[in-house]
Amino acid sequence: MLKKRIIPCLDIQDGRTVKGVNFVAIRDAGDPIELAQRYVKEGADELVFLDITATVEKRKTLVALVTKVAKEINIPFTVGGGISSVEDVVALVNAGADKVSINSAAVKNPELISAIAQRFGSQCLVVAIDTKFEDDEWWVYTHGGRKRTELKTVSWAKEIERLGGGEILLTSMNSDGTKDGFSLDITKQVSETVNLPVIASGGAGDSVHFKEVFEQTKATGGLAASIFHFNEIPIAELKAYLASNNISVRE
Repeated sequence: MLKKRIIPCLDIQDGRTVKGVNFVAIRDAGDPIELAQRYVKEGADELVFLDITATVEKRKTLVALVTKVAKEINIPFTVGGGISSVEDVVALVNAGADKVSINSAAVKNPELISAIAQRFGSQCLVVAIDTKFEDDEWWVYTHGGRKRTELKTVSWAKEIERLGGGEILLTSMNSDGTKDGFSLDITKQVSETVNLPVIASGGAGDSVHFKEVFEQTKATGGLAASIFHFNEIPIAELKAYLASNNISVRE
């Protein structure tokens, strides 16, 4: 059985780590390099680094900052934001990223999923889905949660798998930053539909929420930001709590 992963997310804007609620109300959360170093010491299994305005501002992810972060850590490191070509992936992998995450570009050009997977292997590619429940359906959003698409979330997850995506990062916009818990329904639907690792994101507020998502869905990872950035839940304490509840986690 795969051990569950605890994954801090660093949302980057203008070179700083930030955090919002429901994808808005952004506030500063600290220096990304200092946070990355801290998370390695605290026992994080992986890190996700998302340049949250790269697509909206039509620019590329901050390769120089990726290089700096990569030099400071020794755990898997996923980078996303503004990636729209195989060449972008080459630059980020060369800068030290272990995996890349694509979202808007994958929706716009689904064949990019296959192209990246063929060049680097599926294990290098995380496809992020930002999803929002409205009109009795979970819809896929792009451009940092600003644009609703015509894609239904579960159908898009199936297509990601078919095209060669290696992992899905599923963020519930309804739950994002609320600290009311992960959206268990859509996480359960997606994780039971595809044979890919699914990282649950959006809504973590306490250790019980991680327990719930691991017990009630097939998610293999739990991602959070503010609760880790602001020391509300120390990672070591979270892992000890999960282990005490018979949830397999990495030491």
